[in-house]
Amino acid sequence: MEKQVKEKNELWEWTKALLIAFAIAAIIRYFLFTPIAVDGESMMPTLEDGDRMIVNKIGYKIGEPKRFDIVVFHAPEQKNYIKRVIGLPGDTLEYKDDQLYINGEPIDEPYLDAYKAQITGGTLTEDFTLKDIDVSLDTIPEGYVFVMGDNRRNSKDSRHIGLVEQKEIIGNTSLIFWPFSDIKIVK
Repeated sequence: MEKQVKEKNELWEWTKALLIAFAIAAIIRYFLFTPIAVDGESMMPTLEDGDRMIVNKIGYKIGEPKRFDIVVFHAPEQKNYIKRVIGLPGDTLEYKDDQLYINGEPIDEPYLDAYKAQITGGTLTEDFTLKDIDVSLDTIPEGYVFVMGDNRRNSKDSRHIGLVEQKEIIGNTSLIFWPFSDIKIVK
């Protein structure tokens, strides 16, 4: 009889431990971090199609997006996109001769250097201003960001879908965890 009671207690303890573990995993995934798969080539060569990444969901609950953060956001097509933040609220933005200008100042984009060296016949990023995106825009309004993929010739980004509302940003990401051979932190 004592053995049966001990086995029932042990089974109950294992059940409680598993329930607690599942609850903690659900809380972490829903509120703190979540995995995402890169779908497409818009962030190449920084991110490859099929890369698996961890999205930090709490960073923007306590802070704001920073220029050049890689973010995941809800896109108009009911899909999540991964892009790089280029313009912040209050910024003017222009591309001319493959050079980014923010508030009239040239800004380096070192993450594009290797890719630009491979380009033959033209520029990686075509010329544009905010007015080309939306004639009513002089600056990026409060609560919005301008995002672009690193593969500028093959990226559906703010040039096409418009500015991204900050409340649509799920979080930022910089850790590739799969494939195992490519584990790294990207900038």
